[in-house]
Amino acid sequence: MARFELKLPKMGESVAEATITSWLKNVGDVIEMDEPVLEIATDKVDSEVPSEVDGTLVEVLFNVDDVVQVGQTIAIIETDGAGDDAGLTTDEAVDTVDVEDTAPAGYAEQAAQTAAAQVDRGMETAGKNDYTSTDSFFSPLVKNIAKEENISLEQLESITGTGKDGRVTKNDILQYVEDRKSGKVPQAATAATSPAAPAGHSASAKQAPPAAPVSVNGGDEIIELSRMGKLISHHMVASVQTSAHVQSFIECDVTNIWNWRKKNKAAFQKREGENLTFTPIFMEAVAQAIKEFPMINISLDGDKIIKRKNINLGMAAALPDGNLIVPVIKNADQLNLVGMAKAVNDLASRARDGKLKPDDTQGGTYTVTNVGTFGSIMGTPIINQPQVAILALGAIRKVPAVVETPQGDFIGIRMKMFLSHSYDHRVVNGALGGQFVQRVAQILENFDPERSI
Repeated sequence: MARFELKLPKMGESVAEATITSWLKNVGDVIEMDEPVLEIATDKVDSEVPSEVDGTLVEVLFNVDDVVQVGQTIAIIETDGAGDDAGLTTDEAVDTVDVEDTAPAGYAEQAAQTAAAQVDRGMETAGKNDYTSTDSFFSPLVKNIAKEENISLEQLESITGTGKDGRVTKNDILQYVEDRKSGKVPQAATAATSPAAPAGHSASAKQAPPAAPVSVNGGDEIIELSRMGKLISHHMVASVQTSAHVQSFIECDVTNIWNWRKKNKAAFQKREGENLTFTPIFMEAVAQAIKEFPMINISLDGDKIIKRKNINLGMAAALPDGNLIVPVIKNADQLNLVGMAKAVNDLASRARDGKLKPDDTQGGTYTVTNVGTFGSIMGTPIINQPQVAILALGAIRKVPAVVETPQGDFIGIRMKMFLSHSYDHRVVNGALGGQFVQRVAQILENFDPERSI
C-alpha cells in the first residue's frame, strides 16, 4: 500500500489560501481519480478539489471552515500500488504552517488533538466573538486568528490595517496579538472584554454605526445571507465608499450588428460549434476603445496611478442562486471575434455550472455588465474595485429614429441601446469618461455589415 498526499492546488497567482467549506468524502470512502473530495472557497469563487489517484481516504487533516495555504497537505489517500512514492507515514504527512517536514513521529495525533481543542474553544467563544455584525471586511484567516486569540469585534475593528483600503492583514492581527501579550496595547483597547470595564466604554476609537432596528412579524421569513452574498455586500459598500461614482449615458444604433448576427449566427454555430451572442461583439469593441484610451485601464493605489499593461475584461454574470460573479477574459485585445466568442461562452457556461476556478475571476482591469438581459434599458453599475470604471449594456430595442441619408432625413425603424458608463471621478474626469463611452458607441455603430466570420 502507498500513501498519497492530497495538497491544496495552486489556484492563481494572487490566491494564497482557501477556506474548506465541506468534505464530500468521509474517512474510509473509496475515491476514484478526478472525483471531488472536498469543496473550498476563496474571496471570489467556490470550487472542488479532485483526487489525483484512485484509493481510499484514510485521513483528513483539516476541518470545515479551516483556512489552508496553497501547497499544504489536506488529506491522505491510500492507494493499492506498491512502493513509497508518497512514502510517508501518517505522522510525516501532516503539513501545517508551524511544522517542518521532519516532524517527529506522533505529531499527527498531537495536531489532531490541538485542532479539536481549537474547534471547541472556537465554539465556546462563537457567541461572544460574532464578527458578522460589522460593515468592515475581514478575511476568513483573520477571523480564525481572532477567534483563537479571543479577540472581540471591537478590538478587531480597532486594529489599523495595512492592507488595501485599510484592511486588516494576517501580519496586522499577529502583531496586535504580540503587542497585547507584551502589554503594548493601550488599556482602552482591552477594556471591552474586561469585566471591570465601565458601561459604554468601547475598545475601538472607530465605532461601528448602530444598525437600524428591523421589525419582524410572525409571518416574515428570515433568510441567512450566503457566504458569497456577504462578500458581495461588503464589496459593494466598500466600492461606493471608496470611489466617487459618476455616470455618462449614450444611445447607440446597433442595427448593423443586429442584422449581421441574424444572418451569420447559424453558419457560425455550424462552423465553430459555438453560439454567437452579442456579448463578444460588445467586448471586442470595448477592448478596442481601451487601447485608444489606456487611462481608463488603470487602478488607484493611494496617491499613485497604476496603468495596467494588459487588457483583462471582466464580464458580470448572474448565477442561478441570484448572486453575481465576474469571470475575466485575459488579454481580450488579442482575441479575434471567434476567440472572444469561445472565451465568453466558456466562462459563462462554467459560471452557471459552478465550475469556475479562482484564477478565472482574478486580474480584471475593466468590467462590462449586461443589464439588458433582464429588460433594463440602462443602469448605474457599481465599480468593481480596484478598477476605475464599468460599462453597463442596456436592452436592445426596436425604436423609431431619424435616419440621415444623402437624399435627406427620414423616420425609420432602428435597433438601439443605451450604454451606461460608471467611472471613478477621483482619477477619471468627465471628458475621459464621456469620450470613452462615445468611442465604444462609434465602434459599434460603424460595425461592418459585410464582415466575414
